Amino acid sequence: MVDLVAHTDGACSGNPGPGGWGVLLQAKDGDRVVKERELSGGEADTTNNRMELMAAIKALETLERPSTLTIVTDSAYVKNGVTGWIHGWKRNGWKTSNKKPVKNVELWQRLDEAARRHEVTWKWIKGHAGHAENEKADELAREGMAPFK
Repeated sequence: MVDLVAHTDGACSGNPGPGGWGVLLQAKDGDRVVKERELSGGEADTTNNRMELMAAIKALETLERPSTLTIVTDSAYVKNGVTGWIHGWKRNGWKTSNKKPVKNVELWQRLDEAARRHEVTWKWIKGHAGHAENEKADELAREGMAPFK
């Protein structure tokens, strides 16, 4: 059985400022990587949270057919948002529990839509802690940011 894993990361210089997102997509048979794809991009004026969201969005939107996958992120914002907060936001008309508009609402809605096509398991890991795939996603995010610096 082949497992699909997307390692995602965002980066920003200045926050707000130039930013980038990166994705390392891997098809794995046990511990063996059988196929790998790298994705990256960026924006001239953005935030780290927006780039973390874009990485997850791009990972999901890139898949051409409904898939079962694990998204590994070092962003508690993305992991907590998509597995918890988003349900209340949707019930409250995209408002927080304080009745304020959700920040980055258009990206949360895009992520929600992209995730709907797939069976996604969300996993948080500590960033910059020696996880090779997370380090590669970070490198890709920095590459995505480079043209805008």
